Amino acid sequence: MLRISRRRLAPILTVYAALIAIFHFYVNMRGGLSDLWFNAAHFSFLASLGFLVYPATKRSDMETVGLWDILLAILALVPFFFLMATEESIYTASGSIQLSALELSVAAGTILLALEIVRRTTGWIIPVLMIFAISYVLFLGNWFSGVFAFAGMSLERFLFRAFYTGEGLFGFIANISATYVFMFMLFAAFLMKSGAGDFIVDLSRALTSRFRGGAGHVAVFSSALMGTISGSAVANTVSTGSVTIPMMVRNGFKPIFAAAVETAASTGGQIMPPIMGAGVFVMAQMTQIPFATIVIVSILPAILYFSSISFYIHIHAKKHGIAATGEKIRVWPILREGAHFFIPLIVLMVLLIKGFTPTYAAGISILVIIAASWLTKTKRMGWRDILEALAMGSKNMIVTGVLLVSVGIIVGIINISGIGVTFSQLIMEWSGESLMLALALVAVASLFLGMGLPVTASYIVLAVLSAPALLGLMLSPEMAALVSAGVTPPEVTMYLLAAHLIIFWLSQDSNLTPPVCLAAFAAAGIAQTPPMRTGVEAWKVGKGLYIVPILFAFSPLITGGWGERFEVFVVSILGILMFTATVEGFWDRPMGWLERSGFGFSSLLLLSQDSLLGIEGPLEWLPWTHIVGLGLMALMMGQHKVRRGAKHDARS
Repeated sequence: MLRISRRRLAPILTVYAALIAIFHFYVNMRGGLSDLWFNAAHFSFLASLGFLVYPATKRSDMETVGLWDILLAILALVPFFFLMATEESIYTASGSIQLSALELSVAAGTILLALEIVRRTTGWIIPVLMIFAISYVLFLGNWFSGVFAFAGMSLERFLFRAFYTGEGLFGFIANISATYVFMFMLFAAFLMKSGAGDFIVDLSRALTSRFRGGAGHVAVFSSALMGTISGSAVANTVSTGSVTIPMMVRNGFKPIFAAAVETAASTGGQIMPPIMGAGVFVMAQMTQIPFATIVIVSILPAILYFSSISFYIHIHAKKHGIAATGEKIRVWPILREGAHFFIPLIVLMVLLIKGFTPTYAAGISILVIIAASWLTKTKRMGWRDILEALAMGSKNMIVTGVLLVSVGIIVGIINISGIGVTFSQLIMEWSGESLMLALALVAVASLFLGMGLPVTASYIVLAVLSAPALLGLMLSPEMAALVSAGVTPPEVTMYLLAAHLIIFWLSQDSNLTPPVCLAAFAAAGIAQTPPMRTGVEAWKVGKGLYIVPILFAFSPLITGGWGERFEVFVVSILGILMFTATVEGFWDRPMGWLERSGFGFSSLLLLSQDSLLGIEGPLEWLPWTHIVGLGLMALMMGQHKVRRGAKHDARS
C-alpha cells in the first residue's frame, strides 16, 4: 500500500494548516459565508487535516501517512462542498423532507467521518456516546419505559436534522468552535510563537524567587499567566511543567508534590481570564451573556483558586523547612525585553469591554501581536514565524474543533428527545430542594463524565442536563414566580451565570481527580512519579476547585454588587488560608486536634454565608458568620503565635 513519509509531507501540511487559519481569519473578520456553510467548512478542513496528522491507531506507522488516511482526508472535504452545491434545493423541498439517496449517503457518511476523526483524536468514549445517542433517538428509546421513553424518529428525518439544520453537527456549538474558539486558539498560537511562554516563566521566577518555596510559586504564577493565553490544562502542564517541576525538585520539594502543584496550577489555566478554554465561549452562547461579562466576573474567583494553591505551597514549605530558591533575578530587564507581550492582552480586554465581539477582538489582537513584536530587536515576527503561527493555530485546533462539532450531535439529540428537561427534574427531585445536595450530585456527575469526556465536552453535556435545575434551586420563590410569568429580571441573568460557572468549574476536575486525570498524568511523566498518586496529591492541592463553586451558589461572589463581591473575596481568601492550615495541620508549628478544630471552624464560618447556615443577621454588607469567623481567626492565630513564642523561650 502506498505510504508517504511524514517528513516529506510536513511542509505541505504546514502550508495547508496555514491556509485553513487564513480562511478562518478572513471569514471571521469579513464574513461572506452563511453559518451552515462556515461550520461545515470548519469541520471539513480540520477533519481533513486531522486525518493526515493523527494515525489510525497507536500501532500504526508513525513515520508515514497511508493511502487510507489520504482518502479519508479527501472525503472529509465533501460535506462542505456538497452543502454549498445542494443546500438551496434541499431547503426548497424541506417541507416534505424527502432526501435523495445521494443526500442521505453524504449525511450518513459525514457522521461516520466525525466518529472516526473523534476516535483518532480523543479515543473511544465520545464515539460510543454518539452511537448510543443516535441509537436512542432512532429506536432505543422505544425500549425504555417511564420518563426516559422516546417514540423515536425516522432515519431520514434524523439525518436531515443532523446534517442540514442547526440542530446537529453544524449547529451553534460548531459555530462557536469556528468563530470564538478558533480565533482565540490562533491568538494563543501567535503569542506562543512570539516568545510569550519564555517571558512568562522568566517573569514568574523574578517575582517569586524571594518567597519561601519560591519555585512552587513560580509554577503557580507562570501557570496563571500561561492560562491567560492557552486555555488548556494539559498544554499548560507540559509547557510550564517541563521547567517548573525540575525547579521545584531542586528547591527541595518532593517530585510528587511538585507534579501535583503543577497539575493544580495548570488546571487553573482553564478558569483564568481572559482566555478560559473553549467552554467559556459555549457558555456565552448558551446563556446569551456577553463574553466580556463572564471574563470580568471570573477574575476574583480565579485569584481565589490560585491563592489556595499558593497557601498550600507556603505552608508545605514551612512544614518541611524549604527556603526560597536564592535566585537573584532582576525584574526590570525581563519586563523591558518582554513588556510588548502585554500590549495585545490589553488591546484584547479593551476591545471586549468596549463591546466588540470576541472574534473581532481576537483578530485585531493577533495583528497587534505581530506589530508589537517589532518593538523588540530579538523577537520580531517575520513571514516564516507568521506562517508557523498560523499552522500551529490550525493544528492545535484539530482536537477541539472536531470534538465540538461532533458533540453537537449529542446536544441536538438531548434537546430533541427532551432528556435535558427530564434530567433537571430528576436532580430537583433527588436533591429534595437542597441546593447543597444538588451541587454534590452535579460534582459526582462531572467526575464520572470527566473519566471519558474532555473538559469542554463534559461541561456542555452537564450544562444542558443540569443548569436549569441549579438555576431553579438558586432563585428565590419571588424570582422563580417572575420567571414562570415570562419576566426575566437582571438578577436572574447573574444567577444563570453562577449556575453555569459552577458546572464549568466542576468540569475541570477531570484534569486532576483520579482515576482519569490527564493533566496529572502529564505532570507525572515529567516528574517520573506514579500517575495515580500524583492525581491524589493534585486533588488535595486543588481543593479550591470545589470550594469556590460553593461560593458561587451561596454567596454574592457572582450575583451581588461589586462591594458584596469584594467582601466575599477578601473574607474567602482568609477562609481558604485557614482551611489549608487545617488540612496540613501546621501553621508556624504542628497543631493539636483542638487547635486544628478551631482553625477549621473559623474556616467554615469565613467561607459560609448567613443563608447557608440559616442565620438572619442584621448587617447587610457583612454577615454574622464572617464577623464571628474573623474573631475566631484572630483568636486562633494569636494563641498559636503566643504558644509558639512560649515554646521557643522554653527551649532557649
